[in-house]
Amino acid sequence: MVRALSPLTRWFFRPSIWEEFEEEFPELTMTEGIDMYEEDGKVVVKAAVPGVKPEKVEVTFEDGVLRIQAREEEKEEEKEKREYYRKDRIVSFDYAVTIPRPIDVNSLSAEVENGVVTVTAKIAEEAKAKKIPVKAKKK
Repeated sequence: MVRALSPLTRWFFRPSIWEEFEEEFPELTMTEGIDMYEEDGKVVVKAAVPGVKPEKVEVTFEDGVLRIQAREEEKEEEKEKREYYRKDRIVSFDYAVTIPRPIDVNSLSAEVENGVVTVTAKIAEEAKAKKIPVKAKKK
């Protein structure tokens, strides 16, 4: 008869956690944490992308959805006095948000400052509030 190992036995004889990650640390992906607001006739969207160079950030707008993607990979080997260190770091961000109002797509702009992507776009003229004159009904 073959007996299955108990959970405690499997835990005791498991590979070390460092052996599991020896080849590569797991990738960290952020998909939440976006701010969106309206200010001075513009829609503003801000998303955190810490540690990512501006040239590694991609912003797209299609069918009313703004998407901000960023990915930074760092793989390098360093030798220091006695020990050998290996750094594997992959961080990616993937934000998608539906813009609630029509915007002027020609006014879209994006910039990265201090690890935050800021995307702005003017609200389209047809989406802005219009004042409608009220007249007395003629008899």
